[in-house]
Amino acid sequence: MDDFLDMLWDRIMDGIGAIAAILDAILAPLNQHLGPAMVILLLVAVLVAFTKLLARVYHTQRYVELKANYEHWFELRKEAMACEDREKGKALARNIDQVQLNKAYYDYFFEGFLKSIITTILPILFAAAYVNRAYAPDNLMRLVGRDYIYKFSRSGSDPVVISSFFWFVISLFLVYLAWFAAGVIIRTFFGKKKTRRLDSESDARPSEGPQD
Repeated sequence: MDDFLDMLWDRIMDGIGAIAAILDAILAPLNQHLGPAMVILLLVAVLVAFTKLLARVYHTQRYVELKANYEHWFELRKEAMACEDREKGKALARNIDQVQLNKAYYDYFFEGFLKSIITTILPILFAAAYVNRAYAPDNLMRLVGRDYIYKFSRSGSDPVVISSFFWFVISLFLVYLAWFAAGVIIRTFFGKKKTRRLDSESDARPSEGPQD
């Protein structure tokens, strides 16, 4: 068993090394033309898009089953709460919570958390480790003649130095913020467009009134 785990770990490390080498080859010309700061920002943008796509398309069979089970019991609870007899409905909902819904929720939540580790957290950690290695102070000195990404001077105190890892974290925050803002704008735009289309169809529909 130990030999198998050692072999598996070696394979994983070889795979990570191969991916890092490919990234080095792809980003080398970009570093010369755009600079490390812009390259890290672009890398983060691609990373976020990749994790969003992966989270959308990657689903384990257990995740699908647990999601369907949770939604089933959640709908039953909604029907129970809609019962005309309020006290009976609350009692049924409480019984559903205790017997099935709570367990279904926690199973679904935990499986979703494991899924997010695979689709989001691990890629981000790998990218952070790659940026920290590829844009270490020595490499930055060789690329741009300084061992930092940005430096801001402050009067009467030491300057603020932004390292490659810190810039990665800032870029990650900015890209996620931009992604959220773009989603809000798109939903608002299409929501207004759909509302205008429905209003136009309603105005174009002949009114049904008493006829002579």
